[in-house]
Amino acid sequence: QVQLVESGGGSVQAGDSLRLTCAASGGTFSLLGLGWFRQAPGKEREFVAAISGSGNSTYYVDSVKGRFTISRENAKNTVYLQMNGLKPEDTAVYSCAADRHLFRAAIVTGGGSTGPFDYWGQGTQVTVSS
Repeated sequence: QVQLVESGGGSVQAGDSLRLTCAASGGTFSLLGLGWFRQAPGKEREFVAAISGSGNSTYYVDSVKGRFTISRENAKNTVYLQMNGLKPEDTAVYSCAADRHLFRAAIVTGGGSTGPFDYWGQGTQVTVSS
């Protein structure tokens, strides 16, 4: 059983940066693909970024390419999402997910898959004001 806990959300101005952290406990972390997803009010959950178990490969939704960076530290069982140049449309609850097949699912579906994945965090709110 893997537990995921996100942190780092907050309220910022457009153009600001935030770094989200997702700390995992339990399981074999390096075997899991990890991803960040977000859900804005009244909208469906959408894929944001994914990273392979080794950390050597990443995948992003087009709307965040060049602004967001996903990374992981397997020694710390942690995945990060560095968000720069934030825009009001980035406002959402951001959640991390872990699953052996998550990264492959992201690649195969072009970021269209939002699950089902084995493990989810509770989410952290990101609010960007114009």
